[in-house]
Amino acid sequence: MTAKNEQKLKLLPIEVLDQASECLKVLAHPVRLRMVEILMQGKFAVHEIAKMCELNPNQTCDHLRLLKGHRLLESKRDGRTVYYTIAAPELVGIIECIRKNCGLK
Repeated sequence: MTAKNEQKLKLLPIEVLDQASECLKVLAHPVRLRMVEILMQGKFAVHEIAKMCELNPNQTCDHLRLLKGHRLLESKRDGRTVYYTIAAPELVGIIECIRKNCGLK
C-alpha cells in the first residue's frame, strides 16, 4: 500500500482501538454479555441477576466485580442489597451490534 492510499483511509487512533480491545476482552464471556443485556433494562440486585443468569451469587459477584472494575458498571448499596446499573453507554451499542449481526436470522 502506498503512502497516498494510506492517507485516504479513515482509521481510528490506536489508543481508541486499545480501549475497545480491553472492553471487548472483558465482555468476551456469555454470562457477562447476558448481565449487560439485563442491566440495559434497568437497575437490578445481585440476587436478581444471579437468578436470571442461573448462577450462584458468588459467581455473579465475580463477574459483576470484573465489569465494575473496568468502569462498565456502577453499583449502589441499599442496606444489605447491592444494585448494579450500566456505567458505560457504549455497552448498549455493543449489545445492539450483537443482536443485529450475530442473532438468529
